[in-house]
Amino acid sequence: MAATMTAFTILSLSPPWMFPGVLSILPAIVFTLLPLAAFAAVSNGDGTTLFKPYGLKAFGQSVLFAAATIAASLAAALVVRTFAPLQPNSFADVLATIGTLDLILFLVRTFIQLIGEEVVTVLPLLAVVSVCRARFGLSHRASLAAGVAVSTAWFAAMHLPTYDWNIVQCVAVIGTARLVLTWSYLRTGNLCVSAGAHIINDWSIFAVTYAGSHLPVGI
Repeated sequence: MAATMTAFTILSLSPPWMFPGVLSILPAIVFTLLPLAAFAAVSNGDGTTLFKPYGLKAFGQSVLFAAATIAASLAAALVVRTFAPLQPNSFADVLATIGTLDLILFLVRTFIQLIGEEVVTVLPLLAVVSVCRARFGLSHRASLAAGVAVSTAWFAAMHLPTYDWNIVQCVAVIGTARLVLTWSYLRTGNLCVSAGAHIINDWSIFAVTYAGSHLPVGI
C-alpha cells in the first residue's frame, strides 16, 4: 500500500514536460514497476502472479470488457449530467495540438501508465481482502465487497486532478467504469485482461478526441 501511494505521488509530481522526449515515459515506468516490486517482496519474490498468458481469447475478453466499460460509463455520464456538470478529460487539450512524434510518445506513456493504474488498483483490492479475512475473520464475500469498495474509491480519487476535482463525476462515472474493469480481473484472474480493456477504453476516447481535432472539416 505504501508503494502504491508513493508510485502515484511520483507520477502526480512528474508532469510530462519535466521529462523531454523519450524520458517522458520514465514516471509511468516507475508508477508501474514500484508497486510490482513491493508485491514481489511480499510474495516470495514472484511479482508476476497477477499476469497470465495473453492470447487471442484473453484479447477478446479485453475487447468485450472494454465495450462494457464504455457502455457503463456512458450510461452513468448521461445520468450524472442531468443534475451535475461534467468536466472533459484534461488530455483533450494536449491531443488537440500534439504532433506525430509526441503522439507516439503519448501512446507509449499511456500504455505503460494504464497498466500501472490496474496494478495500483488491484493490489489494494487484494490487500484489503487479505486483511479482512486474516485479521477480522470476515467471509470471502464480505472481504471482497470491502476490497472492491476501497479500490474503487481509490481509483476514483486518483482521477480527481484529471477531471478538475469533480467529485461527483469521479465517483459516479469513473467509479462505474472501475467496477467493470475490476469485474474483468475478478472474472479472469488475469491483470492482462483488465489492463487490455483499460487501454482499449482510454485509447478509444483518445482516438475520437485526436480525430476531432485533426481531421479536415467535412470528413
